[in-house]
Amino acid sequence: MNAESSASPCAAILAGDRRALARAMSAVENETDAGKALLRELQPQLGRARVLGITGPPGAGKSTLVNALIGAWLARGASVGVVAVDPSSPFSGGAILGDRIRMGEHQAHERVFIRSLASRGHGGGLSRTAARIVDLLDAAGYQQIIVETVGAGQSEVEVAEVADTRIVVCPPGLGDEVQALKAGILEIADILVVNKADLPQAERTERELLAMLSLHRYADWTPQVLRTVATSGAGVSELADVIERHAAACAGARRSHGGRVRRLIAASAADWVKRRIENLASAEFDQLCMLVRSGELDYASADRRALQLALHPENKA
Repeated sequence: MNAESSASPCAAILAGDRRALARAMSAVENETDAGKALLRELQPQLGRARVLGITGPPGAGKSTLVNALIGAWLARGASVGVVAVDPSSPFSGGAILGDRIRMGEHQAHERVFIRSLASRGHGGGLSRTAARIVDLLDAAGYQQIIVETVGAGQSEVEVAEVADTRIVVCPPGLGDEVQALKAGILEIADILVVNKADLPQAERTERELLAMLSLHRYADWTPQVLRTVATSGAGVSELADVIERHAAACAGARRSHGGRVRRLIAASAADWVKRRIENLASAEFDQLCMLVRSGELDYASADRRALQLALHPENKA
């Protein structure tokens, strides 16, 4: 993915020009007019990648696990993009690059592109522009895209709206913390990973997570619980296999232009509003999502606009 191009930024990104991709990411992260225009131009090329979200409490070993997953996918011939959201520096406002340091083993590989983003005070575990950086990696042809959240705790659920497959990484010995996390990030998991499984209490933590899952009924996919030791690679290949199985089981729920906005609205709307929103034409959601992806409309404004359309369809813009 080192193609050089003197063509337009859009053409260069589609050709895999890494420098053009890096420049585009900076423009998008800084929310420039050029970045917004580029995202609009790239819209028809989106939706090909699989997006994996990785979240979990601090100290669970998320970055080390991401590094191990990169290696597993490279061994299978895939290209991998990573969006690692780090805390913001209190001095520069930039990302504190702890995640990228842990993934340095693969940084220079031609089929890997790692981008660290500063959270810049944005809640939910991501940065304001993380989803748009994912779109750029998607357009550039990266087959597997990993989004790693900051690691701030149980409220990091925004990744559920970005990723096709959601992984929650748990350290051994969660104990009573399972009850606290259950109301947050554990409930978004497609796969639960007990990392650092060579430590005491890993088996107990696995049992507690399985017991929690047994209290629920699931339709298309029952969340899986696996144990890994990311530092040695133990269990990582098995994790990659389960990710593939989830992708196959949920192939109809791939990211779409309108799907993410629809889910965001449905998550917060009252039941009577949901029913009306579900009947809103997909094309109208597609238009809203395009505006969101380009940065011209934030999610709160998209929610309000969708609600207006659902309640008063005669007032279409």
